[in-house]
Amino acid sequence: MNTYSLETFKRPKLKMPYGAKKLLMHSCCAPCAGEIMEAVAASNIDTTIYFYNPNIHPKEEYEIRKDENIRFAKKLGFSFIDADYDKDYWFERVKGYEDAPERGDRCTICFDMRFERSALYAHENNFDIFTTTLGISRWKDLDQINNSGLRAANRYNKLNFWDFNWRKQGGSSRMLEISKKENFYKQEYCGCVYSLRDTNRWRKSNDREIIKRGINFYEIK
Repeated sequence: MNTYSLETFKRPKLKMPYGAKKLLMHSCCAPCAGEIMEAVAASNIDTTIYFYNPNIHPKEEYEIRKDENIRFAKKLGFSFIDADYDKDYWFERVKGYEDAPERGDRCTICFDMRFERSALYAHENNFDIFTTTLGISRWKDLDQINNSGLRAANRYNKLNFWDFNWRKQGGSSRMLEISKKENFYKQEYCGCVYSLRDTNRWRKSNDREIIKRGINFYEIK
């Protein structure tokens, strides 16, 4: 049941491409997903959230991010699929790319892994289109994400990837508004162990306190 007010929704209503009837949305976290979830809810798009992010490290951080996403999905009345946390396979996939930079080859491998599993779920459960919330973040390379999504979709006949630019039409600013309104957990690194390592290295070199997980939340000031 939808318990979230859409009265302040600001985007034009959306229409899915390819004549699709229902949407599988790969979600990375509540702050990135919030505005997109609101947009599809206000557009009356039949949406299922698919949470598959074995890159998130450590497990405690993974659970916090997942629980925040579940909380918002319940408000919108969306089904939520809690997929595997197969971190060992993730480490196997990115082996040899531990020192690759953000937006580099390691990130491509990571996106490929998550979207391949999303596409498989879509194929097996009669979805003809899927999308991801990852592209709304200004820290990500949108072309890199979309290319990965398209590769995953092309593994199956009649499956499409919706490469909508969620940053436009006020999406990025609305993402922050919703995060504050919902008091979402504020993530201070991308998610993986190497992102955590590199972020803390930068903080130490700039005389800043290292990341303390699970304590910072968005708030309206």
